[in-house]
Amino acid sequence: MSNVVKYTMNRLKYDVCVIGCGPAGFAAAMRSYDFGNHVCIIEGNRIGGAGVADGALSSKTMWELSKDFSIANKIDRGYRASNISVDYEKVRDNVFAAVREKEYQIRSQIETFSKKEGSDKSVTLIEGWGSFSLNKSVLVTKHDGEVVEIIADNFIIASGSHPRKHPLLEVDGEMIINSNHILKLKKFPREILIVGAGIVGCEFATIFAEFGQTKVHLLDSQERVIPFEDNDVSDYAAKMLENIGVSIYHTASLRSIKKHDTHIDVTLDYKDSHTEVISVDTILVSIGRVPSFKRLGLENVGIELTQNGLICTDEECLVNSNIYAAGDISGHNALVNVAEMEGRFAAKAIESKIKFPLRYRNMSTIMFFNPEISSVGLNEKECQKAKIAYKVVFYKHALVSRAITMRETEGFFKMIVTDEENPKVLGMRAAGPQSAASIMYIVTLMDHNIRLGDIMKTVHPHPSMTEGIQECIRTLLGKSIFKPEAFPQYISFKSWKPEEQ
Repeated sequence: MSNVVKYTMNRLKYDVCVIGCGPAGFAAAMRSYDFGNHVCIIEGNRIGGAGVADGALSSKTMWELSKDFSIANKIDRGYRASNISVDYEKVRDNVFAAVREKEYQIRSQIETFSKKEGSDKSVTLIEGWGSFSLNKSVLVTKHDGEVVEIIADNFIIASGSHPRKHPLLEVDGEMIINSNHILKLKKFPREILIVGAGIVGCEFATIFAEFGQTKVHLLDSQERVIPFEDNDVSDYAAKMLENIGVSIYHTASLRSIKKHDTHIDVTLDYKDSHTEVISVDTILVSIGRVPSFKRLGLENVGIELTQNGLICTDEECLVNSNIYAAGDISGHNALVNVAEMEGRFAAKAIESKIKFPLRYRNMSTIMFFNPEISSVGLNEKECQKAKIAYKVVFYKHALVSRAITMRETEGFFKMIVTDEENPKVLGMRAAGPQSAASIMYIVTLMDHNIRLGDIMKTVHPHPSMTEGIQECIRTLLGKSIFKPEAFPQYISFKSWKPEEQ
């Protein structure tokens, strides 16, 4: 009698299979559902991906809580909260609650549209790790060990990204951590070194400093934080960080660390050749993210990565044949809104329903510092590199009535426009309360190529933050109420032409 057991793999057929249930994957799946497809989503980790857990939603929840705590601690507004304290575990519980809320919303929708007998479209979630096979199907190893084969007419890879490793720092999840470990901490660190002064590094520096329980050290290998921005914006961000107690180590590089039971000795080398040794109990590595592709079996379907470890796509998110890619894996800005846009676009491309191409030009972003900084379009550095003549105005919130009423006058609006009689907006930066909401007004105008002369027809409510934008426009057109000559400390205006350089 033979002991051989025949193994029959369960094979499931769908119209569209999406690998990853983060922002790109979930958006792609739901848009595919809109088009009348039976859709399968494969997720091996957390529903919502880094856009929900260990990423955008969780970190911004912490930022909101830290901001509330900081405001409650203020003593310059005529009131004072006594005996105020903060418990990291309770903060963490609040963040967990926010994460679960969004995860359950995603699960609820998937279950609502799960395959029912006789349905002509559906969404099915399979939890496990998916890998392409040689015959262009996907083998999913579920968490219980079962393997199922997914056959689909089209596939969308939306596997996301994970924190980049540091060449000198081995993450242990306790003393040396990355963003995936923030919610695993049991208490506020006494002193933390954040390695990396990009957007995420500065955001975590802001969060821990605002809670006031941690001495924050920020390692910046460049001369300025967020060095891709104009110097005035970078300098503003650094000043605001320093005002809340963050120590920034500009032009410094990590030479070595020495771990002890209770602390870590960190040796820093500076560009001017001097060295400094500091002591911290936690190091947070925040040097960017890299695409997650190792489990995908890309070699089985002839997909080669670029030199930067990305999947190369065409203008319709197509990788090859019937395989598409969206989100962090495709190498554009690792942002939730970009991922969602690409996921939806890939779903439309499958159906040949593209009405206009992907546009990254006017993609607005928020940097959650103290206060938040929002941006859209070109900055001065980019205009000069492209040899675009421009005019620019920098208008501080000290002259904006709404900011004065809020007692929040440290922010600013900065608008860059073309150098012509009736200019178009090239870009904008805004820092302070309601900056993201304010800047979306400009984003819409930029998307529709509306010129400043037409914008002037709009009357803003009073008092409102967008009145500051209104005054920026008036300043650029020489029609402002408050004049740069009277308030040079609050308003600056200049023009730049490539031929004059």
